[in-house]
Amino acid sequence: MSSASQVAERDVPFQLRGNSFTMMVLKVHAPASPDFFTQLNIKVRQAPNFFRNAPVVLDFDDLPESVVFDLGAFVAQVRAHHLLPVGFQGGPRPVQEAALAVGLTPMPTGRVAKLEEVVKGPDPRAASAAAPQIMVEVVHRPAMVVTEPVRSGTQIYAEKSDLIITASVSPGAELLADGNIHVYGALRGRALAGVSGDATARIFCHSLEAEVVSVAGVYRVSEDIGSDFFKKPVQVFLRDGVLRMEPLKTA
Repeated sequence: MSSASQVAERDVPFQLRGNSFTMMVLKVHAPASPDFFTQLNIKVRQAPNFFRNAPVVLDFDDLPESVVFDLGAFVAQVRAHHLLPVGFQGGPRPVQEAALAVGLTPMPTGRVAKLEEVVKGPDPRAASAAAPQIMVEVVHRPAMVVTEPVRSGTQIYAEKSDLIITASVSPGAELLADGNIHVYGALRGRALAGVSGDATARIFCHSLEAEVVSVAGVYRVSEDIGSDFFKKPVQVFLRDGVLRMEPLKTA
């Protein structure tokens, strides 16, 4: 790029770029339940630093067509618990329209069914049709290796790879990886493996002292870790959709 082009680019008052972010999904089953926000408050208070001002996507996919509730007031209540709703997934059409009206962004939920499938069910003739071939490019990157202690306030993201920390992690630090996380020291702060949805990812550490651990969006806070695993070598993984822990054999 020429120097004149570089100067012209710096004069542009903004730049649009693509990026990816990790967000929690709040799956809403019974928005009108009197216990909804009581239970949400209990959950948020378990790890206030983790949840404070965290962007969330509201998942309405399980709501029945007959559901009636004030979505604007619901969103306001979620914000009052220091969560920031930024988008929504699924839900009956009136709920989707109300979500758009309060400024939430529709988020992808995977394959979108055709209207005929929603109303009438899938076309039985489609079962005999040849399935289209989908080419998937598998991208593998070498593991990200960090040899220095990870200090409070630091966030490290290993995109499309594993994250290996050969030192300790301080409280208030955050580790994220699309793959596995290995910490050859004390794991404090937050560790989120499989952040792009890989349910086979795992977290390995020599001393589990974390505020939050998560695999593919399923998390556990420090209060739920238990004395059997606290300050001990542990591996964290998903099995049958439940976040589980096992002692890590180091010898």
